[in-house]
Amino acid sequence: MKTHPFSLLLLLFLTGFLAADSISPNEAKLKKTKLPKIKKENHVLLLKKSNFDRALKETKYLLVKFYVTLSQSSQNLSEEFAEAARQLKKEAPRIQFGKIDVTHQHDLRKEFHIEAFPTVKFFVNGSREDPIDCKGVRKASAFITWVKRRTGPSTVLINSTDQAEAIIKAGDLAVIGFFRELHNDSVEVFCETARDVPEMPFGMTASEDVCANYGVQRNSLVVFKEGKPVHNEVLEDGRQSKLGLTRIIKTFTLDLVTEYNIETSVKIFDVPVENHILLFTPMNSETFNEIYENYQSAAAQFRGKMLFVLVDTNEARNGRIFEYFRIRDIDVPAVRILNLTSEARYKMPADEVTVENLKEFCQSYLNGKAKQHLPSEEIPQDWDKMPVKVLVGKNFNSVIFNKTMTVFVMFYAPWSHECKKLLPVWDKLGEQYESHKDIMIAKIDVTANDILAVALDRYPFFTLFPAGSHHQEVAYTGEYTLEAFSEFLEEQRKKKAEPGEEDPSGGIKEDFSQKETVITEKEL
Repeated sequence: MKTHPFSLLLLLFLTGFLAADSISPNEAKLKKTKLPKIKKENHVLLLKKSNFDRALKETKYLLVKFYVTLSQSSQNLSEEFAEAARQLKKEAPRIQFGKIDVTHQHDLRKEFHIEAFPTVKFFVNGSREDPIDCKGVRKASAFITWVKRRTGPSTVLINSTDQAEAIIKAGDLAVIGFFRELHNDSVEVFCETARDVPEMPFGMTASEDVCANYGVQRNSLVVFKEGKPVHNEVLEDGRQSKLGLTRIIKTFTLDLVTEYNIETSVKIFDVPVENHILLFTPMNSETFNEIYENYQSAAAQFRGKMLFVLVDTNEARNGRIFEYFRIRDIDVPAVRILNLTSEARYKMPADEVTVENLKEFCQSYLNGKAKQHLPSEEIPQDWDKMPVKVLVGKNFNSVIFNKTMTVFVMFYAPWSHECKKLLPVWDKLGEQYESHKDIMIAKIDVTANDILAVALDRYPFFTLFPAGSHHQEVAYTGEYTLEAFSEFLEEQRKKKAEPGEEDPSGGIKEDFSQKETVITEKEL
């Protein structure tokens, strides 16, 4: 029997209707579930844990700023970030900007290892795995260039001298790669470097005429400043790295010697050179010109390896950096080296700031032969006469690493408000345990004494050093009250009394919410 087409349509319709009518309550609930909303503020997506997944899925390229409201650095970046988002809105709609206030978004902060503020990360194709760090970018124009170089070509292909001249004269700085051919490892490293240096235009060429016009050996990188070549780096396959080239190029965003102040401090730490040498001297002294010329002469030899910084000791706003390096009036002129990774400090052995002494100091440091500078206060005569014992660098190791006494130490900074509030509490704890022969309550001023044995990252910091040669120190993570300190001590005494029982926390676990942040390189 032949079925009428209309009957088939009717049957399909009824089947669909019945199927729709038979949807379970759970399925209906899922269908009604709305996607989490994503609001915008000044062209920037307002993101949080509930809508972050949706933002990733709906956006091919997402540049996200992780910040905290109270951070001045975060506030300073806000306008430039929003301006970049506004400019790219029409030009490149597939690129979105977002921001996350991690003050209350602890899960996202932990997932993406956010430790400094602001931190900017770039998410591609909806993946939350291994986002790309966008470091050292502060201006709207640089954000735009950085994103464009991540989503398209990172360099301009130069075919003529006119093109090269246009790039060289486009700004204060420009970088051009001169190559024999455009398909080798050096070209790849050059292009990768361009992606991380959005502050200046990059171009590359394999044109014989262009190379000949500038008299440049092929397979070379040339940095131009104000239209003139200031650095020529020969590129060899496999020898240069992206980080190495970035270091060299970014040093030209600074003067050969950069004076430290509020404006330059951010730029100084944006350059990925971990070795900083600092000259502390009054800029109005009679000997300043001579000292400065010597310092500048030495700087030329170590460009890309060390950053040369000048600190005016007459500038009151530099007080924090004097304290950090323990520089006194009688010490100047003084020269110090700081390694940003290890925070190790080194003092130039010679008193005179001559070209020879500076070069010898720098080379000795780079060769690993310089001795680390560990200042210490003198041991007070009455250091052990009060309930809370006073430790300094010179007696620290001998006191805490003994076999007979457990020592509970407060590491503090005199200028810290949190530390000032806690010192009376610490004194009461000392009085409470003064009669215990096996426990010592102690304190040490870490702004005046450098300690190698303990890794400090914020003030105040409390550590228990158990008696005996096989017990590992335990970082205190509890509340800052007399009762909590006492309970912690008693618990540790019990653990010590129970043989074979280990600290389940593994010794170290920090509660960052309880502590006042210590000075970091960005705050110097």
